[in-house]
Amino acid sequence: MEAIFMYQKAFPVIDPVATGANIVRLRIQRGLSVRDLQAYFGFEEPQAIYKWQKGKSLPSVDNLYALGALLEVPMDEILVSARPKLHMIVCEQQADACCSSLFRGSFIRRPWMRQKRKTA
Repeated sequence: MEAIFMYQKAFPVIDPVATGANIVRLRIQRGLSVRDLQAYFGFEEPQAIYKWQKGKSLPSVDNLYALGALLEVPMDEILVSARPKLHMIVCEQQADACCSSLFRGSFIRRPWMRQKRKTA
């Protein structure tokens, strides 16, 4: 039996709770209220802003871009990354019975392939 170990590049993940706290911090630093953000985005109610701040949802890309403009920071300074996990793929082979060497070679050369992740 032959085992092939391959490490993948970490897959970045956004931490919604930490991002929400960051939105609150940046909003307060700029002297803005939740109602100010509500008016800026043209929302009838402030619930979307509160959901962002509590980490229950994230702004859409368009709203994130507009929020960055309002808060005078790039979008990547609003988002907070969760600690990414490195995934290791282990492919065990039994004397070429499972897969050809061509398949194994192409599998190893494609670092963009990711294992399916379980979602909660």
